[in-house]
Amino acid sequence: MRVLVDTSVWSLALRRAGPVPHKEAAELRRLIATDRVEIMGPIRQEILSGVRIQSQFDRLATHLSAFPDLPLQAEDYETAATFFNLCRAKGIQGSNTDFLICAAAIRRDWAVYTTDGDFRQFAKCLPLVLHEVND
Repeated sequence: MRVLVDTSVWSLALRRAGPVPHKEAAELRRLIATDRVEIMGPIRQEILSGVRIQSQFDRLATHLSAFPDLPLQAEDYETAATFFNLCRAKGIQGSNTDFLICAAAIRRDWAVYTTDGDFRQFAKCLPLVLHEVND
């Protein structure tokens, strides 16, 4: 199954360096090695936004350039709005980008890989498959 990787996972893998690698970053490397990773423009934008040092921005952009953006269609945006409304009616809040990620993944029968707990809430209302890390 293809996996649409959310900003939170990319951020762990590309922006934060620490003495102990995150299990999520290791899983991302595994997904990349098996050619299952997908990204879309709004995720790329979120990853690059707020990077103050140009050399870091350039390094991140270079790493991400290996992954082409998923082409989005009007249907994805309309479905995202529907998902926003469905979840909101049940008291579940989320960002437009998060619902666009859900719409794009669901339409293509892909999983979403994220550390953002909001997606667990969305999965209560939507037929969303979340990629899980096997410890």
